[in-house]
Amino acid sequence: MNGYSFIEVRTIAQKKNNEKYEAILRAAVKVIGQAGYHNAPISKIAREAGVADGTVYLYFKNKEDILISILRETIGTLVDRISGELRSVEGDAAESLKRLITVYFEIFGVNPDLAMFTQVHLRQSNAEMRKQIGDIIRPYYQIIDNIILMGIESGVFRQSTDKRIARRMIFGTMDETVTAWILTGAKYELQSLVLPVYDVMVGGLCAKP
Repeated sequence: MNGYSFIEVRTIAQKKNNEKYEAILRAAVKVIGQAGYHNAPISKIAREAGVADGTVYLYFKNKEDILISILRETIGTLVDRISGELRSVEGDAAESLKRLITVYFEIFGVNPDLAMFTQVHLRQSNAEMRKQIGDIIRPYYQIIDNIILMGIESGVFRQSTDKRIARRMIFGTMDETVTAWILTGAKYELQSLVLPVYDVMVGGLCAKP
């Protein structure tokens, strides 16, 4: 290979032709989202992307590598978009939380295949992949933690708030809302649930005195 390692060759290929890299990721999201992880061989992904099977291996080691790459791209997009939104409402914890929910629902709401991929098929991964998934998601969790801390320090959220439970509640509510949406056929606008979800998170269940 002209002195290059496999990883170096793969990196060079990605830099030379990002269009094929992106096409393979889009194809994998569609094929895995519709057929399931175990029913999505590399050959089927390559055919959907319009490339040869061997081309896929110039960019990815195997199907698990594709899986991780899709998640990394998705989380990267989430973090970038949310970070941009939060810069315009710096210091406002409640509005930051609303922007967080809005971006999350917008990204998945326009791409049911991606939602099916992340909410259903990604969870069929093995223990080693789950560890990688945890590492990839960590920057997103950090954004949630920062919003919670901002809310506590500004007095918007209760001082007694347990940060870990609050993060699980915020992420878990959004996650379950997307899961319910995709598993019921995505028959309604996911973005229409931003305000109801935000209201429960901020207002809670107890009636105000």
